[in-house]
Amino acid sequence: MAATLSACGIDTEPDKLYARFRQPDAGDALQGKDVVPRYGKGTDHFGDRRIGVIWHTQGSGKSLLMAYFAGKVIRHPDMENPTLVVITDRNDLDEQLFGTFASCMELLRQKPVQADSRAHLRTLLQVPSGGVVFTTIQKFFPEEKGNDYPQLSDRSNIVVIADEAHRSHYDFIDGFARFMHDALPNASFIGFTGTPVELHDRNTPAVFGHYIDQYDILRSVEDGATVPIYYESRLAKIELLEREKPRIDPDFEEITEGEEESEKQRLRTKWAATEAMVGTEKRIAQVARDLVTHFEARLAAMNGKAMIVCMSRRICVEMYNAIANLRPEWHHPDDDRGFMKIVMSGSATDKLDWQPHIRSKERREALAKRFKDADEPFRIVIVRDMWLTGFDCPPLHTMYIDKPMRGHGLMQAIARVNRVYGDKPGGLVVDYIGLADQLKRALAQYTNSGGKGTPAIDLEEAVAVMKEKFEVVVAMYHGFDFKPHLTARGAERLRGVAAAMNHILTLHDGRARYLAEVTALSRAFALATPHEATRLIRDEVGFFQEVRAGLAKITEGGGKTPEELDAAVRQLVSRAVSSNEVVDVFSILGVKKPDISILSDQFLNEVRDMPHRNLALEALRKLLMDEIKSRSRRNVVQARSFAEMLEQAVRKYQNRTLEAAEVIEELIKLAKQMREAQRRGEELGLSDDEVAFYDALEVNDSAVKVLGDETLKLIARELVDTVRRNVTIDWNVRENARAHIRVIVKRILRKYGYPPDKQEKATRTVLQQAEVLCQEWMTA
Repeated sequence: MAATLSACGIDTEPDKLYARFRQPDAGDALQGKDVVPRYGKGTDHFGDRRIGVIWHTQGSGKSLLMAYFAGKVIRHPDMENPTLVVITDRNDLDEQLFGTFASCMELLRQKPVQADSRAHLRTLLQVPSGGVVFTTIQKFFPEEKGNDYPQLSDRSNIVVIADEAHRSHYDFIDGFARFMHDALPNASFIGFTGTPVELHDRNTPAVFGHYIDQYDILRSVEDGATVPIYYESRLAKIELLEREKPRIDPDFEEITEGEEESEKQRLRTKWAATEAMVGTEKRIAQVARDLVTHFEARLAAMNGKAMIVCMSRRICVEMYNAIANLRPEWHHPDDDRGFMKIVMSGSATDKLDWQPHIRSKERREALAKRFKDADEPFRIVIVRDMWLTGFDCPPLHTMYIDKPMRGHGLMQAIARVNRVYGDKPGGLVVDYIGLADQLKRALAQYTNSGGKGTPAIDLEEAVAVMKEKFEVVVAMYHGFDFKPHLTARGAERLRGVAAAMNHILTLHDGRARYLAEVTALSRAFALATPHEATRLIRDEVGFFQEVRAGLAKITEGGGKTPEELDAAVRQLVSRAVSSNEVVDVFSILGVKKPDISILSDQFLNEVRDMPHRNLALEALRKLLMDEIKSRSRRNVVQARSFAEMLEQAVRKYQNRTLEAAEVIEELIKLAKQMREAQRRGEELGLSDDEVAFYDALEVNDSAVKVLGDETLKLIARELVDTVRRNVTIDWNVRENARAHIRVIVKRILRKYGYPPDKQEKATRTVLQQAEVLCQEWMTA
């Protein structure tokens, strides 16, 4: 922000730089940081109207950062209601970024506007103040080549915000930067980029200045803003037969749009020959077979989506047909159905067999919405250029590339799979064309620019992590031979799982450590699938997963932490590794899971006699905890009392002051008390709701007991009747409504002579009880 003010000629706080800081320092992404060099005119960093460049790793919130920056600029009083011009170089990027800003209108204090033509852009910029204008940079080109662009405003409180500021279009000789400068001679320029500026790029620093902040891959992954990207080479041999030469893609002009004519001429022969070789019928069939097998294995290990990047529209269509021949059920002509689709541009003059894949903008947007929905069966999209930039699809975890790519284009494309989604362990880029050298160059450029972390990690590293985690889990089975159970089925398998669970529970902090380690192993396994190394340990991981699933079921809170609800892990158990369903812990123990309300002595005796004492204890503890949670939704006081009793018993076990068998006896006593508590309503002649309010009156307190049981029951009945008639849906969040209920409760307590010094506590408990019953009352 200080750099922006300085570039706009405002010397406010010149020694502060506003930027995004590494966690945990980032309380605010644009806070001030002291002790940094001065910026602006008269400094050796940059002067004039260049604010600088912010490199913010793709997928980690660059668009939101731009919107927050815009909000800061607009709200700063010294900017005096500035005009912001947000520029991109592609319509799809303009739409995506505009959508982000449009959702932040309160922050921007105005509605952003898109320029739909050159004339409209000129009108929007010829204003005395204000405005957030979106435009593609091409609209700054004069009507006729060779003409000068007219000056639109000489105000100094205009800030031009450029997305992907590394593009080659920004030059002062005969490029758009010159025309922007002509139109807005006193505007200030800031550039945002998701990839580093190339070392030989002189235009970007000339227009925007040098880096003022770098948020690289390492920081992004450490902060959890993105997931790491892994790389797998599966090269498909390229050869060119004479009969294939006539099939050279006729769309070369479209592919090389924006290149200079001399560069086009140089590339024409090379590209045409390569496209023909890559797009032979034999090779497409080969890639399709491998891709289908690979992705089916990926899907079995991890739910999600895949993107196939082809070299030309012709190859997109033929790849689609080849896959459809292998998996006919994946094809469907309707946009709202089908497993795979092609997203590409086109017109009515294109080939007839291409027409089913050529859609209007509205239909493409509908497909994008389907693809981003993790529950939609639309799993594979085939593209040439579309959706490779500015497209966010968090469930996308695999990208198959069969197209030569390099530099920023390559970096931007592979970043499609780095979005965070659930517990997605990482994204995978599968290379069929030979991108290793280009990735090395991208890495060299990245590190030379000061970035830390790796744009794409070799898949072998994921395999190495998987093997390491596998060894850790195996070590936890020291003294227990799990191998005989790997091939067991049915009841024998269940007995093996039960024995393994019991073994893990004998270890110090065994359950927590096992859940964490098997989760880590499962992530690495899912990421490495379908590498050959995963096949070698498939049965072991399946068994470990079954044991883990059983332990998770008896974990505090049902094991429902974010890690333990990991979609990839759940799928790994049910689809990729084990054909057996994860069974309930009581089935593993060989007894029928009871209803706690009719807990029989026979069941309690079965628990007492179980051979796996540690497992039996955990199963009974989990059963009681579930019932306590259920009761907490009806009777706060009773649930709180039982929870304390359960916690005391479990603590004795954890501290090893009691053996498992002794703690089981305590839990059996507690279970019987809970069973007896179910009958209190019948004995007192009260409904369940009345019992809950009766307990809230502290009936065991000596000062309260003097009222007599009949009086306490009268209070409970009147509380239920009166409170129920006065509560509304949102009473507990409206202070005036809560105050009204509080007055009613105290009035009833005073009416029956409830001890004054006990009234405040009783009132609070009654209100808590009312809150848990309110939802049921509202829906009754």
